Amino acid sequence: MKYFTLILTAFCIALGGCASQQDVIILDDRLIELEFQLSKIKSVAKSQKTEGNKLRGQSAGLRANLNEIRAEIQALSGKIEETEFLLKQNLAASAKASDELNQKSEKQLDGLKEITAFNKDRITQIEQYLNLELSKSAHTVKPDLAKKPTYQTGNKLTENELYQQAKQAFDKGSLDAARGKFEEFLDRYPKSQKADNAQFWIGEVFYREKWYEKAILEYQKVIENYPKGNKVEDSLLKQGFAFYNLKDKPNSRLIFKELIKKYPGSNQAKIARKKLKEF
Repeated sequence: MKYFTLILTAFCIALGGCASQQDVIILDDRLIELEFQLSKIKSVAKSQKTEGNKLRGQSAGLRANLNEIRAEIQALSGKIEETEFLLKQNLAASAKASDELNQKSEKQLDGLKEITAFNKDRITQIEQYLNLELSKSAHTVKPDLAKKPTYQTGNKLTENELYQQAKQAFDKGSLDAARGKFEEFLDRYPKSQKADNAQFWIGEVFYREKWYEKAILEYQKVIENYPKGNKVEDSLLKQGFAFYNLKDKPNSRLIFKELIKKYPGSNQAKIARKKLKEF
């Protein structure tokens, strides 16, 4: 066994790093994350037909990840083939290598090839879904979605004044007014330090209205557009609750676990852990 290990190690060095279980695990983790993102798109796509632009944007991001992962899988397949050839060549020439070791090495290589093929199938399935949804969304986006909203200018409010008005409307329960003012705030002050907060409160408006599908999309904008802001943890937590309220426990569980993994010491993670115990 030690002899076999030395042989395999030597090959790995010669190849500049041969295919390994770790390579496959890394690819598998990336595919799991990709499939998780896709599951969120699937959950909201049915009830958000007018969100075609958003869906296309998310799909474009997934496509970029797919192309990168496909390239890695092709490289991994090449490593596996090269490792297989050199390993078999050396073992066949070595009188000390037993048939048992040959069989074991072949099984290991077959396992790697099988997993790689499975990952390729997963990518194909994701691509098929994306192609279908992109085709649908191209026919469901309304022409007026691209138009920017118009606002009553009057005395133009400062950044802080407009934000305070929007937040006060939200606190009073005037949800339509709050949403309109937060949207106006983002349109007028997109680079504001409070932009991530304004986007989060738009999600909160829909959450309070129990329009959970729309709330999930708005929270996602916080996560994607303001990854360094102070509302990412809150957005993940509320996405988890929104999926839970939609009776979608699998996605709710995934969101909570993602929150705990990325922000383990946060108060939001503590809430997520407590909620997971109820599943």
